[in-house]
Amino acid sequence: MTTILIADDEALVRRDLIATLKGLWEGITILEAENGLEALDLLAARKPQAAFLDIRMPGATGIEVARAASGQTHVVFCTAYDEYAVEAFNARAVDYLLKPVSEERMREAVTRLKERIATPPADLTQLVAQISQTLKPRAERLRWVSANVGDTIKMFGIDEIVYFQSEDKYTKVVTANDEAHIRKTLKELSDELDPDLWWQVHRSTIVRADQIARAHRDDLGKITLSLKSRNDKIAVSQAFNYRFRGM
Repeated sequence: MTTILIADDEALVRRDLIATLKGLWEGITILEAENGLEALDLLAARKPQAAFLDIRMPGATGIEVARAASGQTHVVFCTAYDEYAVEAFNARAVDYLLKPVSEERMREAVTRLKERIATPPADLTQLVAQISQTLKPRAERLRWVSANVGDTIKMFGIDEIVYFQSEDKYTKVVTANDEAHIRKTLKELSDELDPDLWWQVHRSTIVRADQIARAHRDDLGKITLSLKSRNDKIAVSQAFNYRFRGM
């Protein structure tokens, strides 16, 4: 049985896509994700044969999910019209759906997808890199973090920080020699951090990539990170194992 992931942060869009897809393709199992992190979790746990991904989602973008799906899952992108993104899709012969998605266009995508299912999924590495460059830049990158240290507020330069980790209502800021807490959520931080320098490796953890000394995979496939300037061990959740696929 074919399993398909639908990932979009708009509930009405998900509902319409699912209804249309079920009407065009009998006997399929549909997985539903309302944000990028849920999509990554389902991708790792259920390994669907295909995924319809909204490009702009909270938690992790459709581009980040596609990076994890590369070579493992067939991908169809769903997007509002973006000239540069569409040009990149066409150049790489990757299927995409423009919102709002008509039944006719979905029918065409399903026909092609049924044919592709029998073949190995494409390597999307180059496409992901290209699309990442064409998407609208995020807000200005974070340069300083003001955090509570006891009864005082301390300023940390972003280059001093080794990792961020969620703790209850706060986010812990960890440097080589210090720890502090801020009220900003991990999601808010991820929107302000450079994704090339800062990697989310767990729902609760974002680590600076150049602070990773090594990644250890145990007999069960679980990955743990050792850091250059701390003795802490950072767990990598299955959803983010793709970052270390070359191990």
